[in-house]
Amino acid sequence: MIKKSILTFTKELNRPVFTTREAAMLSGSSLSNASKMLRTLEGKGLVLKVARGIWAEAGNEKISPYSVIPLLLPKNRAYVSFISALHLHGIIEQIPQEITLASIVHKKKINTKLGIFSIHRISPSLFDGFDWYKGERSFLIAEPEKALFDSIYLSTRKKKQFGYFPELYFPRSFSFKKAAGWIDKIPEKRIRSSVGKKLKEIKNLQIR
Repeated sequence: MIKKSILTFTKELNRPVFTTREAAMLSGSSLSNASKMLRTLEGKGLVLKVARGIWAEAGNEKISPYSVIPLLLPKNRAYVSFISALHLHGIIEQIPQEITLASIVHKKKINTKLGIFSIHRISPSLFDGFDWYKGERSFLIAEPEKALFDSIYLSTRKKKQFGYFPELYFPRSFSFKKAAGWIDKIPEKRIRSSVGKKLKEIKNLQIR
């Protein structure tokens, strides 16, 4: 019963990952019973336990580290940003070892069987400028300009590693004016000044 329910659930929501709670609600069972049945399916190689409370349909070609993102923070949203987003947008070639996410929760690292996720807190006033990746509703990602801004913003808050970039390749569509538009939303005056200065330096390097 639980096997059919999981497959039906996956087909209905068009995603290969799900939580124990979702499986329990779908099958009409308790969380503990759903967890036991999922472990049984795991033993048969039908599902994969990605992380605590998160499962994936084994062998589904749609499974990727990014497909897990919407389930990592049940009570909060997070979007791909910083170096990871810049890579996905083709602005940097280097593939990050961790997937960097922005959220309003405190910094934390989540290890899963599909990848390592590093979550960094940004001010609620800056929690915007993102959308679904390629419109497919699989995970949220910062716009190119917001990803660069987020990186610079974090680098001014004692996270110096976000201020050193490999070679940057900005497409013609990239707007430094749009990136600078986020500066006024920064609550702290000192941080606003630092971000503005760093963004201007990067822009000037592209003009040369």
